Amino acid sequence: MYQYQLHQQISLPVLEHTIDVAGKDNLFYSRFLANSSEIADLYQSLYGNHPNASNAFTELLQTITKAYAERSEALKLKDEEKEESGNWFLTNQLAGMSLYVDRFCGDLKTLNTKLDYFKELGVNFLHLMPIFESPAGESDGGYAVSNFRKVDPRFGDIEDLQKVQQSMSDEGMFLMIDIVLNHTSFRHEWAEKAKKGDKKYQDYFYMYDDRSLPNWYEETMPEIFPESAPGSFSYVPECNKWVMSVFHNYQWDLNYQNPDVFVTMLDTIFFYANLGVDVLRIDAPAFIWKQLGTSCQNLPQAHTLLRLIKQCVQVAAPGMALLGEAIVAPKEIMKYFGTDRFVAKECDFAYNATQMALQWDALATGDTRVMLAAQHEILQKPYGCSWITYTRCHDDIGLGYDDSMIAAAGFNAYEHRRFLKEYYSGALPDSPAAGALFSVNPKTQDARISGSLASLCGLEKAIRKNDPEEIERSIHKICLMQAQSFFIGGLPILFYGDELGYTNDYSYLSDPAKSYDNRWMHRPVIDWSKLDRIDQPDTVESKVFHSTKRMIEIRKKLQAFGDYKNLTWLTPYNIHVAGFIRSYGKQMVYCLFNFSGAASYVTWYAFKTHGATSNKLYDHWTETELNIGGDQEYLIIPPYSFCVLEVMK
Repeated sequence: MYQYQLHQQISLPVLEHTIDVAGKDNLFYSRFLANSSEIADLYQSLYGNHPNASNAFTELLQTITKAYAERSEALKLKDEEKEESGNWFLTNQLAGMSLYVDRFCGDLKTLNTKLDYFKELGVNFLHLMPIFESPAGESDGGYAVSNFRKVDPRFGDIEDLQKVQQSMSDEGMFLMIDIVLNHTSFRHEWAEKAKKGDKKYQDYFYMYDDRSLPNWYEETMPEIFPESAPGSFSYVPECNKWVMSVFHNYQWDLNYQNPDVFVTMLDTIFFYANLGVDVLRIDAPAFIWKQLGTSCQNLPQAHTLLRLIKQCVQVAAPGMALLGEAIVAPKEIMKYFGTDRFVAKECDFAYNATQMALQWDALATGDTRVMLAAQHEILQKPYGCSWITYTRCHDDIGLGYDDSMIAAAGFNAYEHRRFLKEYYSGALPDSPAAGALFSVNPKTQDARISGSLASLCGLEKAIRKNDPEEIERSIHKICLMQAQSFFIGGLPILFYGDELGYTNDYSYLSDPAKSYDNRWMHRPVIDWSKLDRIDQPDTVESKVFHSTKRMIEIRKKLQAFGDYKNLTWLTPYNIHVAGFIRSYGKQMVYCLFNFSGAASYVTWYAFKTHGATSNKLYDHWTETELNIGGDQEYLIIPPYSFCVLEVMK
């Protein structure tokens, strides 16, 4: 609906920044007018009763206009190209890697020299883990940011980041970086001013004179790190106040009930957009709105904030997609794509954390029934959005799927989760896995799992025992896990080191800043002197690297692996095998994954019930042709193996 007064409000910053509304900037102006009513409504629903609502809204419109005015012509052209291609990020041509710059190669200047490595592997999308300034020893892996606009000196400077972005752009690569919206470091300028008694900046946080309100909050707020950081508030001796610190005492939660905080952080979002970021990873969005008497997680206002951010970004930097890092229950994850009239208008990406955990479930049990029981929820993702698919990331593995899904597979939920924790932590005598439990809750015994992909798949123990058969079996497990995440739909992102079969790195134990957090065991330091092993066929590094490379090649070859809401799960004729169909036009590809340590048999009838129009299949993994046999005959899948079977015309 056209709103004259709102139109006039928009015109003021547009004129101030000399926007050519009838010429080269017409698309921006059209987007601004088209989205302005939604922006105003979302803003009013959050801040309409705040005493500074009107002034902050004026500043919001200024911020959007300034962001566009400062956007380079190259990025504006890229915006237009992405919009013309539709949902550019749904394509099968993308394959990513997530990495810590310092642990991967040292610094940004060196990273710029490693692009050929990614090209050889087939990776064209990089997620750089937090690179902005954070205090040594109190950084939470970079997620305690003390300056949102200054690259931490150990990585280089902002110019080095810009050079990496430009080099990547020249090579047709895409960049993702994090923004930590929920909190700042207690060393951030705003926090330092709050400590000194500055009321403006104390209002940037949840600060209280005594424990009354903090105690009330904590009655319903679950502890995030009950072992290392119990409670959700910390005492600030400098000003004799209590501040909300949900994650660690050195991470202070920002108060988004204050519209000045929102506008200031939106300006930071645009700062990243104008650096040329293609996907902005919003860290911990589930926590960004707090309300007494609730868990302070996944609240409706958090979704309103994300929708408001999306609308603003769509106006000024439409080529930048948003990833909401919400590692929550399956039903809650879906809400981050948007609901009601905002379906596919909130976050463009979310992590398919449920599927990731279900793959680990299937690998430990050899049983795919829990995985299949969860798919109804996962398939609710709307068209136009996509998953980040992965087997490992920098974080722990949480078993965040519902008890009902475990029960549907015929298991006792408590015993099943206990088995998985004991299996992957190596507590079971016969377990091949070498991991550890992270953040054990002494009250509930809830815990998550740390460990590298290779170590959890058994490679570390196999190498230690010098057992060639076990080593080979572990490599098959690694490839099985990666293959399902690559072909199931979404943008697959490797965690650095996994493409080389890196096992746990225990050097973190000698670093006091890291030794309390066993997640550092799966965040290895890469030894580049060993990289020549990928050219030595009999090495673990070579086998894993070239297998990963082939998966990426297969993904890019077949358009059916684009994320076009084109996945159909096969009837589970064998509980050890998970199978699905990916289709695009006349192209149909059957993907089957055997999570058993023994060969599994799948009736050929499974292919006939889903419309295979030919009797011939081509397995892109083994590069062999297969004939579909009779109903009484079977496709035999070797232990921990998979098939990528295209129906031949």
